[in-house]
Amino acid sequence: MVEVAVLGSGSKGNSTLVRCSGAALLIDAGLSARQIVRRLREVGQDPDGVGAILLTHEHGDHVGGVRVFASRRGVPVFGSEGTLRAAAPALGPVDRCSFRTGAAFRIGPFGIRAFPLPHDAEDPVGFVLEADGVRIGYATDLGHVTHLVAERLTGCDLLVFEANHDRQMLLEGSYPWEVKQRVASRLGHLSNDHAASELSRIVGEKTRHVVVAHLSEKNNDPGLARAVVEGTLREAGHRNVAVHVARQDRPSVVRL
Repeated sequence: MVEVAVLGSGSKGNSTLVRCSGAALLIDAGLSARQIVRRLREVGQDPDGVGAILLTHEHGDHVGGVRVFASRRGVPVFGSEGTLRAAAPALGPVDRCSFRTGAAFRIGPFGIRAFPLPHDAEDPVGFVLEADGVRIGYATDLGHVTHLVAERLTGCDLLVFEANHDRQMLLEGSYPWEVKQRVASRLGHLSNDHAASELSRIVGEKTRHVVVAHLSEKNNDPGLARAVVEGTLREAGHRNVAVHVARQDRPSVVRL
């Protein structure tokens, strides 16, 4: 069995646990180390059993808890060369392992491939992980979906995919205009409608679960994001896909 537990997702911090056959790794550690430990225990994972941390990019909501969590437990931190370089001040003296974006590598039972994402960071990536015959696609923090992103995510059993904001809420919200422009740009974040449209093309016969992630607290609503994604998938004929919404304040668990 493979289990994916989004420990928290949003602008205040992101971290996701993936485990299989007794092995466990984290994708990002942007929550505080204390919160990561607490939420790992909530989902039945010994924090000392985490074998690696994979970084998507260097922004604080993805690396904020890495230094304390990894250094206290001797956990190696994997990232693209650009991400590790940009995140170096935040990471401190942790054990770092670089990978080349696009390359495949293995950590325990997990086969992993990183692929580039269009976002305003040094070398941001998404991941496809395979273990026990299950394929997981992970892509948050992207302003648009390239052909390569769609290709990599096609054929996954589970997708963790960004639906950051509702366009109207963003436009009418309190953010300064330059921040609104950044969020809505091709190097920013996906809206609910954009995410739903792309998912309707990416989801295939194997796909059983979609976890909608990285929701803005100010410019989105969990019920709205789910309704938009679920409705678009149903209209496209994907009626057997369970749609989940990752939350900022508590874990969201899917087992395959």
